[in-house]
Amino acid sequence: MQQTLLMIGEISDIYVSSFELMLQDKYYTAEELGAIAFGYTKLLEEGAATLKEMKDVISNTGLSMTDKERMDIVDRCYNVVKHYRNLTRYYTNKNISISLIRAEQEGDKARILALYGNAEDRYW
Repeated sequence: MQQTLLMIGEISDIYVSSFELMLQDKYYTAEELGAIAFGYTKLLEEGAATLKEMKDVISNTGLSMTDKERMDIVDRCYNVVKHYRNLTRYYTNKNISISLIRAEQEGDKARILALYGNAEDRYW
């Protein structure tokens, strides 16, 4: 359960840190930034819904479950959140790659690479 909660935090961190940089990126329009934010919001909502399901397992309504049933739900929730975390990374990488392609066409690739971090910092 702890790992699942940590992954939700990781999804949130990816969203906040990446989107903050995207706001500084001149290769996105306001409409594109709105669409990107909407996509991140959906990913966070799905992760939160999975957390709610896990919360139900440890609440009073879960008392009638066997330990195996509880563990099955926790494992499934973990895998779902892991999928959303990986999807968030993929979504971020694809959005950054769009900016990188646009910057390369303008001869501004170095600035975009610097914006999103040095080679050791880049997770994309």
